[in-house]
Amino acid sequence: MRQNPARRTALLDAAIEVLAREGSRGLTLRALDAEAEVPKGTASNYFAHRADLLAQVMQRVQERLLPAEDALADTMREAPSTDLVVTLLKQLVERMRADRSSHLALLEMRLEATRRPELHAELNRFMAQQLEANVSFHLDAGLPGDRTGVVLLYLAMLGLIIDDLTVPDLLTPFSVDKLIEELPQRLLR
Repeated sequence: MRQNPARRTALLDAAIEVLAREGSRGLTLRALDAEAEVPKGTASNYFAHRADLLAQVMQRVQERLLPAEDALADTMREAPSTDLVVTLLKQLVERMRADRSSHLALLEMRLEATRRPELHAELNRFMAQQLEANVSFHLDAGLPGDRTGVVLLYLAMLGLIIDDLTVPDLLTPFSVDKLIEELPQRLLR
């Protein structure tokens, strides 16, 4: 397998765009080469098989969606409170809207995992790690609520994000900001 990190990252970013635009069935090595604008056959030098590619895409999605460390540090200077939770949730939605492709690619991988047992196991591990990291961050930061409340908040935000990505008109009668402001009040008691 090739070891050029910049080329690997470009291929993974291309895979995210293909997944977001064309779905998992559109993600072929040929489509990946075309999207990344590399010579035909390049992707096959970087990924042993589809499961390997998708596992690496999951990691790249995580990298792309994490907040910048300095921005998060600035946000976390605020005292732990429900208002800080609201700020963090609004920033999450801003990151989602700025990088819709990563969220759509992850949604596509979730759907494909329902049909591919090997991807299901990998995605389940990945998502469990993400959920635990979110819960730990919240609790370790001294933010309001307990473990169950944070999981409920995660589930509510996941639904909001999926609707915003797939059927945004559904949310048109509502202010997303006001919904986010209500979530911690209702879930983190």
